[in-house]
Amino acid sequence: MKKVGIIRCQQTEDICPGTMDFKVASEGKLAFEETGPVEIIGFVSCGGCPGKRAVSRAKIMVDRGAEAIVFASCIKRGTPTGFACPHYEVMKEAIVRKIGASIKIIEYTH
Repeated sequence: MKKVGIIRCQQTEDICPGTMDFKVASEGKLAFEETGPVEIIGFVSCGGCPGKRAVSRAKIMVDRGAEAIVFASCIKRGTPTGFACPHYEVMKEAIVRKIGASIKIIEYTH
């Protein structure tokens, strides 16, 4: 089973407990259809706008065994707020630069 670390939007923490992220990950559905069921080894926020802390948090999760970094749907798709993160692309590129292109990036959860 692949191990993943999930990064979520800090602004959605008060309105979303991440239940659907955990559900689709454990069932291998939606964004996890390619990988099958995964084990979540970390579920952290981006640290707040503009998401600079996401880079160090992604690195820590990789150092602790994550084989992929997943952006929760609140970042890429704006679920459930309807407002996607305007810093997503820069954040993703910074993470890839820090941890390397060999780590898989999954751009959403559900």
